[in-house]
Amino acid sequence: MNEKEQYRRVLRFAFCFVLLSIYAFMFKYVWYTYYRPNMEVAFYRKGNWVVIGFYVLWLYAIVKVYGGWKAGYLRLFNLIFAHIMGVFVTNVMIYFTIALLTKHFENSVPLIVLSVCQILLSSVWSKVCTLIYLNAYPPRKVLMIIGEKNTSGLIGKINSRADRFDIAGEININVGLEAIQKEIKKYQGIIIGDIKAEMRNDIVKYAYDIGVRSYIVPKISDLILRGAENQHMFDTPLLMSRNAGFTVERLYSKRIMDVIITIILLIPGLPIMAIVALCIKLDDGGSIFYTQERLTVGGRKFNIMKFRSMRENAENDGVARLATEDDDRITRVGRIIRAYRLDELPQLFNVLKGDMSLVGPRPERPSISDEYEKIIPEFRYRLKVKAGLTGYAQVYGKYNTTAYDKLKLDIMYIQNCTLVLDLEILMKTVLVLFTKEATEGVEKGQEIAL
Repeated sequence: MNEKEQYRRVLRFAFCFVLLSIYAFMFKYVWYTYYRPNMEVAFYRKGNWVVIGFYVLWLYAIVKVYGGWKAGYLRLFNLIFAHIMGVFVTNVMIYFTIALLTKHFENSVPLIVLSVCQILLSSVWSKVCTLIYLNAYPPRKVLMIIGEKNTSGLIGKINSRADRFDIAGEININVGLEAIQKEIKKYQGIIIGDIKAEMRNDIVKYAYDIGVRSYIVPKISDLILRGAENQHMFDTPLLMSRNAGFTVERLYSKRIMDVIITIILLIPGLPIMAIVALCIKLDDGGSIFYTQERLTVGGRKFNIMKFRSMRENAENDGVARLATEDDDRITRVGRIIRAYRLDELPQLFNVLKGDMSLVGPRPERPSISDEYEKIIPEFRYRLKVKAGLTGYAQVYGKYNTTAYDKLKLDIMYIQNCTLVLDLEILMKTVLVLFTKEATEGVEKGQEIAL
């Protein structure tokens, strides 16, 4: 089995190489036929190869951001969407590059036709490669190791990826370490739930020793350590966690990026906001905007601005509650703008003002945050950085992801934040807009999503 495992990356590389090669030949034909002849001074062979190489490199990089080369790992829809985004962004960029090379705007039809052909090709490629991959590497048979806490939610999530995991067995830590070690040998992997740290460490080391893959539900302390720096002051290794949020240079660079990107987004965003505002007004004649007190860095309160998606005075009973599925408080226009996150566009002004960042933990309401902290005291850790318009938890979680899991995702971001990660999250936010499950409400009757 181990020998076969080593070829997973080779297989994915072969998939990537084949599709990129076809993409390259398709673009080469379009470049030589429609655009190269329009240059005042045509490139020789090396110059043309530089243009084609630049195109392939950008296409590879953009698709990689969305995970589009992970055939067999991503769901088929996500895989196809990754290539749609990669093709769209790359072909827009190459069009303006061609305009610079030819010194005037060229006919865009050849690139549009190329894009359609590439999208159709990538859809077929995604389906075929997924089938080949799953045939070569069927779902991994794993053992679920559980403790006292309820794991039905985790098991349900794992079962939703039946293409990757087959929970072939389940064992409780109460049977003892020796019995667990004996059982582990029968499986291709183990999933360790939220169990006691001492037992978990023994199991992880044993699985490492015999070469069995481990999937571990991390604790808060694990995520803090994950962003720690290596210290080599003497011959005993140390891990140092700053635990103070972002450094000064990161704060300034992040703020500069926030302002620049926000101004760019407002150029197409203002007309869209005008249309949304008109639709809200025509729908029920009520107010267009909705302000609400939220928390940001250091627990500071500010008024967040959103388009109103619920009826007026939706919480006149004074009880703070999250939106549920089929919530009757949501207006007709509200359902549409919430589905595509258009209700959050006015928050761009909160970003310009400095209350928020483009990327960061979701700004929570003080009353709901207080409820969370009664059960999860670590929930306040999210306030080490500014709240964000989008974030790690928004991209990799859902609206109805539990508060504890969102907290873990936020801490992962805080401990590992870079400008590159921010750009990646911003790009992946586009995928969230087209993912229905990302905007699902909490279950009906659930006031606080714990």
